[in-house]
Amino acid sequence: MFKLSKINRSVLLYTSATLFTSTGFSAISAEDETDIERIEVTGSHIKRTDMEGPSPLTSLSADDIAKSGVTDLISLFTKLPIAGQGTFSTQANSSDDTANGGSSVSLRGLGADSTLILVNGRRVSVSPFAKGIDTAFVDINNIPLAAIKRVDILKDGASATYGSDAIAGVINIILRDDIEGVEISAKIGDTADGGGEEENVSLVWGNSTETTSHTFVLDYFRRGEILYADRDYSESANQAAQRPNDEFATDFRSSSGIPGTIALASDPTVRLPDTFGNDHCPAEDIDTANNLCRYDYAPHMSMVPQTERFSYNYMGKYEINDNLEFFTELNGQNAKTMIRGAGSPSFNELFMSGDNANHPMADDPTHPFYMQDLTMRRRMVDIGNRKKEVDTDYYRVITGLRGEFGEWNWEAAYSYIKSESVEMGVDGYPNSQRVQEAIDSELWNPFEPSSNSAEALAYIETNTTRVGKSTNKTIDAKISGPVFEMPAGDLMIGVGAEYREESISDNPDDQFLRGNVFGTEATQANGSRDNTAIFAELAIPVLDSLEVQLAVRHEDYSDFGTTTDPKVSFLWAPLDNLSLRGSYGTAFRAPSLHQLGLGRTDESPNLVDTVRCDAVGNINKACEPQEYTAVFEGNPDLGPEESTSYNLGVVYNVTDNLSFSVDYYSYEIEDIIDSDTQFVFSNFGADPDVVERLPSTLPGDPGEVVQIFDSFQNIGDLDTSGLDFDLRWNLDTGMGQFKLSYVLNYVLEYEDKRPDGNGGQRIDTEAGDFEQPEFRWTAGVDWISGNGNIGANAAINYIDEFEQDASVQAPGISSLDSFVTVDAAVNYYGFENTVFTLGATNLFNEEPPFAYHDFMGFAVNVHSGQGQFAYLRASYKF
Repeated sequence: MFKLSKINRSVLLYTSATLFTSTGFSAISAEDETDIERIEVTGSHIKRTDMEGPSPLTSLSADDIAKSGVTDLISLFTKLPIAGQGTFSTQANSSDDTANGGSSVSLRGLGADSTLILVNGRRVSVSPFAKGIDTAFVDINNIPLAAIKRVDILKDGASATYGSDAIAGVINIILRDDIEGVEISAKIGDTADGGGEEENVSLVWGNSTETTSHTFVLDYFRRGEILYADRDYSESANQAAQRPNDEFATDFRSSSGIPGTIALASDPTVRLPDTFGNDHCPAEDIDTANNLCRYDYAPHMSMVPQTERFSYNYMGKYEINDNLEFFTELNGQNAKTMIRGAGSPSFNELFMSGDNANHPMADDPTHPFYMQDLTMRRRMVDIGNRKKEVDTDYYRVITGLRGEFGEWNWEAAYSYIKSESVEMGVDGYPNSQRVQEAIDSELWNPFEPSSNSAEALAYIETNTTRVGKSTNKTIDAKISGPVFEMPAGDLMIGVGAEYREESISDNPDDQFLRGNVFGTEATQANGSRDNTAIFAELAIPVLDSLEVQLAVRHEDYSDFGTTTDPKVSFLWAPLDNLSLRGSYGTAFRAPSLHQLGLGRTDESPNLVDTVRCDAVGNINKACEPQEYTAVFEGNPDLGPEESTSYNLGVVYNVTDNLSFSVDYYSYEIEDIIDSDTQFVFSNFGADPDVVERLPSTLPGDPGEVVQIFDSFQNIGDLDTSGLDFDLRWNLDTGMGQFKLSYVLNYVLEYEDKRPDGNGGQRIDTEAGDFEQPEFRWTAGVDWISGNGNIGANAAINYIDEFEQDASVQAPGISSLDSFVTVDAAVNYYGFENTVFTLGATNLFNEEPPFAYHDFMGFAVNVHSGQGQFAYLRASYKF
């Protein structure tokens, strides 16, 4: 049998146990080494005789993942203490989201685009639809849990090994390739408060012979939607009414209501709620202080969208001869996501002439609005609430050869990855051109919704389409082996090269390009690049107890130039049970194709009009966060983000059953690529080339905002440092075996530095600020009975308190409380080849801490609104 495809079984068990129970150094005797073949470890291209290297690496096995109770990878990653701000799931997908259905993780809070995601050590294509219009990310929803053997998390910068995006670290998802027989598993679950029911069925089978190995995985997953209306703390956007005893709670209802607010086209600040004619603004929605008809959009919006995924995976190997093997990987998925939103809002985009027969004051010559041209704030509820459907197909094909000659190993492969998405607005989307035509022709009356005919509604409603495609084509080759023998062992070298072509296209239909669809968002971006890289590594056994690893990678990009990144790391074991490790390296993140090639794209951020607030006070809540239209375009002159990282750690195996590790990390990142629309708004809000406003007759009033123009820049620097602590303790008792664990991330420093407008810098975000908790930890216990028939596990997940959003911080407003949840499960193994599991995540149904910054009342990027989720799972092997 081909040597590279087999490893001594006892060694496999040993290394797997080491990965789960400790991140520490493990010594293997010279006697054992004779039976151990070299294997590739995440973080290095040099094959090693053990899984422990100089860089901090945490691995989660398929069994660890199953015990967590999660149904997809993002649910697992959001529980990791190392995950930070920028991690996102399908929670809070809305009709305005630009990456509906996608999920990704942000290590250290440095952004999903600074965390490199690999599958079996190779890159995959990014989603064609960027998150937040510019964040390129790998959609980890493409990978079903049933296909995963383990997940490796490398917790230091690794651009010297893997290239761009590995600033914060690397997540390497290793797929199953060793199945003998058939495994069937099924899981059902539901939430305590409604919505979010789940179904998951998987079929895994495989076999191997002397020369071949095949593993197949089929997986089906469905999750029902959760609406904000399903949770009592988010069922209304009027948080002031939800929390009547809280003087700081805000009414977030929209100023675009139904039938709406009527205003003078010449001066929209002169306005009245629509209380005329037969259709009236409901009394409870009239804002007399601001002369507005408000609308409660929260009940109609998705908190978590409905999702359905079908995935297939194949891993195959064929031994051509004793020294040569062919391998292939085939992965694919179809995913369908449905997102709901409230009816489309308009904010003074529509007009009615003074002589229109539908003019609300046509019969009242005494009214100040009589024969006046009008504009309006209006919610298009009469054509239905918005509904968006996203259909995504993902394909990944790898073919390659690997072999050996003497003590050298080599591998070469070609990979092709493609992701295609079609996003369709199927209900509730108006075409503004046809709406205006219908007003002008008197076919449609915006002020009397009940009087409009089905013909009129059909005329003004449209379906929208957005098509995206992302591809990645790569040829790579590498070779590693011993150069010569040193007193402490072989000096190992690894060298390789990679050529990669990437492209993205994200194109909405002509309606978006003409600006004819309001009340929604879509991006437009097109770009391509090629990249050539060469890399090398040295593993130097300086002493029996000291290994030094050197790595360097040179990259040449077609669109912004070259970069060279080195890394130096060491692992020193002065005692059999004590080791020290450390690393220093540089890393980079190339500007994403979305950031370089974004076409005109409208966003709807919540901002404060500080210029108008300072001039005339809180007119139309100018001093409070409100939704504005920001127009973005890509910046082809962007340079890469560059970083320097340090890591220093100690691993101590106190006894055979008790070990812990402590690692200090530090990142210094320069030239962060981002936008800061609030900064632009506040500092250039009076510049008509930056902020377009409507005219106003009020003295000193700069006028209501129409749109703000912004783009991406290499805008600032970011420094962060902290501690990772990992404790593992195994106990054998008369009641069975216990495995205890405690994993902590403590952020010592987090400083996001931005321009202050005066040539200096300000700290935009620091540790403890909004969505930046200083502490995150998980404590777990895993028990198996003496006879092995029953097992149980539980975990406590802790997220530290943090400040409210800067826009709502004021004396008397408290921080968001810490969030503690408990996950638990019981497993029964009493039937041969069968496992039954009954469990729950967020067992005690804890509600997320209250946040004042937005309508849903909690921090959706950090805390979960799912609540208690109970599940039953069964699996059978034969």
